[in-house]
This record gives sequence, C-alpha cells and structure tokens, in this order.
Amino acid sequence: MTVFSAGDFADHEQVVFVADEPSGLRAIIAIHDTTLGPALGGCRMYPYASEAEALRDVLRLSRGMTFKAAAANLDLGGGKAVIIGDPRTQKTPALLQAMGIAVERLGGRYITAEDVGTTVEDFGELHKKTKHVVGLPVELGGTGDPSPTTARGVYYGLLAAARHRWGEDQLAGKTVAVQGLGNVGWHLCELLHAAGAKLVVTDVDDKRVSRAVAAFGATSVPPEEIYGARADIFAPCAMGAILNDETLPLFRVEIVGGAANNQLALDHHGEALRARGILYAPDFVINAGGMIRVASEREGFDEALVDRNVKGIGDSLLAIFQRSESEGIQTNAAAMLLARERLSSAATHRL
Repeated sequence: MTVFSAGDFADHEQVVFVADEPSGLRAIIAIHDTTLGPALGGCRMYPYASEAEALRDVLRLSRGMTFKAAAANLDLGGGKAVIIGDPRTQKTPALLQAMGIAVERLGGRYITAEDVGTTVEDFGELHKKTKHVVGLPVELGGTGDPSPTTARGVYYGLLAAARHRWGEDQLAGKTVAVQGLGNVGWHLCELLHAAGAKLVVTDVDDKRVSRAVAAFGATSVPPEEIYGARADIFAPCAMGAILNDETLPLFRVEIVGGAANNQLALDHHGEALRARGILYAPDFVINAGGMIRVASEREGFDEALVDRNVKGIGDSLLAIFQRSESEGIQTNAAAMLLARERLSSAATHRL
C-alpha cells in the first residue's frame, strides 16, 4: 500500500493512521485542504476488504469535501475519516471514544460528524473526548440528524435540473430511480412522492425496499437492475463510483443527481454523461445540504438561514449548468472551476 504515490492522494495536507489496541480501533483521518478553514467531514465506519481500499475511499471523500465546502461558500476545508470495521458488530462506546481522542489530538484541524455506518447518537460518545464534533443530538446542543436537510438539498437540486432540462419547476409525473434507501434516500423518496413523482427503488436491504413499496407505491428492482430502469431521473443515494464504464451504457434517463459522494468513478465519466445527453448534477454541489446544516452549529444555528442556503443549491446548479453549456465542458468540470476559483481567491488573500 502506498500513500504519496496513490492516485487519489491529490496533495492532501495530512493523512493520519489511527490505532487503539484496547478498543480495536483502526482508522484513517484525511485532511485535504484547509485554505478556507478547518476541515469538516463525516466519519464513516465500513468493513473494507483491505487497508488500501479504506485509504482510497477516505482520500476520495476528503478531496470531495474540499470542493463541496468551496462550492457551498462555506468557510471550511475538506476532510474525512473512516473506521475499518463492521458497524453492526464491532462498534462499541470504547471504540467511538478512542476515535474521539484521535480527533482531539488534531487540535481542531479536523471537525467530524456522522456518515455511513455511524449515527448522530454515536457522536455523543466521540463528544466525551473531543469538542470538534458537529451534528450532535439535540439534547447535547447539536442540530440532530442532518439527513433530512441533505435530502432537501438534493430535492431542490433536482428541481433545478428539471427546470434546465425541461423548463419545468416541478417533478410531478416524472419517474425517479432511487438507488439506496438509507436515511437520505428515504427522506428524498418522501419529498419526491409528495411532489407527485413516480418512484423506482432499490436497496441491499429487502425490508427497506418493501417499506418503500408500501409507503410510496414504488416499483422495486434488484440492485443490479437499477441502472437500466426506465426513468426520467436517476438518483444515486448509496456508495460512490457507480457512474463508470460498466453502468453508463445501461442508463435510460435524462438527469442524474443524488446524495451519494464521488459518484463518478473517474472524472472523464462526466464527459461520457454529457456526450450521451444526460444532465449530471455534480455530487459535491447537490448533496451539500447536510454540510450546510452542521456547519451552522459553529456560529449559532439559524434554521431560516440554513433553509435559504440549502435552497441556494438549486441556484448554484443552474449557474453550473449554464457555464457547462456556454464553455462546452462537462458539468463536473464547471463545478470544479467554481470551487477552485474560490479556493484560489482565498489563498491569494492569505498572502
């Protein structure tokens, strides 16, 4: 396993490997860029097949958080943490507290929050050992689960995509294929159903799928068939790298936009989407709602201000879509230009 020569290293400022023998903790914390402020990013717990797989995931996620914060106009940098292990069987208070100690040792350079395999309640345990936590339970002074806000941002983003593609500010009658029915995916389905959209759903958990069929009148398909589902919109809300050489030829949609991080396996897959006439809402823009919410805890939570900023995700995407068309570039590249321009401006003002 290599670090500096890893393809996803991408000039990270700091990568920390964490071990705590008594609790069994094995984790990696990646800080990509702190030009705009301390690095904020969730802590994921997942049974990675190898340390190399865990490293690749945390580096990709951390880099994505840098651009997410920049595109959302937040004074934060990008970071991420992964704990190697099965959250269903290996997560303990001792392990979570050991992770809190590791975060505290970084002195505020990295601020953590919930992610895949961790919960808001878990971070009450981390908070016993570090103050550098956001998205805490309400009873501990936090704002609770950010998933509904992430879903709301994705929904506003899909409305913007519909306006750009079809000239319609609504999704009634459209079919949306939702991949993943975790917290964000479920809340997104609720919003889409209430808006009159038809749903095609899939998840590795059959019970979640059955609930969605009953609650939303959704059509279910096996996980491997979601890419070829007949729909207007594909909303990936599970793991990343699902837009790749194998899946792209299967798509029969006009818009792709969802909550998953790092949806493009490689940057050129954004151009492949554009070549096929599929409008892609860059993941680090459309899924920024949760980050906007938890970031607000640092300066005093204001629900109305958070709502306005989350609605602004749609405006940001419209500007990205327009820039993509005017400059003849993929939407992901247009979004990266927006984020890099803010990072460059901030770096210049530091000098």
